[in-house]
Amino acid sequence: MTFRKKGTKNPPVLSQEFILQNHADLVACVGMFFVLGLMFEGTAEVSIVFITLQHGVTFPAEEAEERATAPKFLYHYGAKDLATVFFYMLVAIIIHATIQEYVLDRINRRMQFPKPKQTKFNESGQFSVFFLVSCIWGTFILHSENCLSDLAVLWRAHPNNMMTFQMKFFYISQLAYWFHAFPELYFQRIKPQDLSQQVVYVGLHLFHIAGAYLLYLNHLGLLLLMMHYFVEFLSHFCDLFYFSDEKYQKEFSLWAIVFILGRLVTLIVSVITVGFHLAGGQNGNSDGTTEDVNVLAAKIAVLSSSCTIQAYITWNLFNVQLQRWMEEDAPLQAPSVKKKRTKGRFSRKGTENGVATSNRVDSPHMRKEKSS
Repeated sequence: MTFRKKGTKNPPVLSQEFILQNHADLVACVGMFFVLGLMFEGTAEVSIVFITLQHGVTFPAEEAEERATAPKFLYHYGAKDLATVFFYMLVAIIIHATIQEYVLDRINRRMQFPKPKQTKFNESGQFSVFFLVSCIWGTFILHSENCLSDLAVLWRAHPNNMMTFQMKFFYISQLAYWFHAFPELYFQRIKPQDLSQQVVYVGLHLFHIAGAYLLYLNHLGLLLLMMHYFVEFLSHFCDLFYFSDEKYQKEFSLWAIVFILGRLVTLIVSVITVGFHLAGGQNGNSDGTTEDVNVLAAKIAVLSSSCTIQAYITWNLFNVQLQRWMEEDAPLQAPSVKKKRTKGRFSRKGTENGVATSNRVDSPHMRKEKSS
């Protein structure tokens, strides 16, 4: 299956241009090796590690019935999760290329965006799809595990530190998506001046998602992600309208208020929930060997990281808005500067040695008078 339309000239095999044009096909071939491995007995065990979730534990029926929402088969994390994340990272690259060619590229050809705006439009389009799907998926998980009806689940201690299938698969998918963003920086030919900002943006998401996953703050991390993703979805969705027609800038400037309110709500919920979870009210044991996050170091790390990400995102918002205001004011200042330069050029042309002259070259009438 071809995801990129090839040019008239075919680049050399395994050259940089060849990889950039056919990266989705190459990644799909790598993924097919793992899928075909399920067909053979000798390679099935290895392929299962990459495709299915690992580190599952089966509980007795009596113990499982005492849990209101937990099934009989629960999961914890382990080293084999890295293989699963790698496989679904390949899937994310294929989906990214599919959306790019069959949706975003067709819109770009119809709207005829310039190159800088086309790059930003593609970025906002990809993130809008991802944030929307993640919000719907995460909200379904929160509802199915009674997190919305019973908020105490957010800070209630879980003695076995286990996750349900849908909770673990969600976190594996999130990690795979954000890991796939690093090779996409190369595939999409991101400019060097924009590379550092993109790396920091992706790295912060990976840091907090992996932290919630490894510390078993699954419900809290999921709730904070949903609030963060919803605000980010509104941000990129408004950018799509702004790129299509800049007249929507004033109408959609109100989303900045929603953006800041979302950051404040996320910060308040994280501080309150982490405070209840890590305050030591339910568990007096703070021994790190029991894999309990109820220690002072984890408390400081979670709260400080939550405050840091909110401050960084808010600062990034101010920079983006300031840049847009400068872009809007630039066309208004350009005509006035042009008039000043034109006026000065005429005045210099009409004066010579401090005396006003009509032109350095005499007119035909003046030349006739001089000759006479």
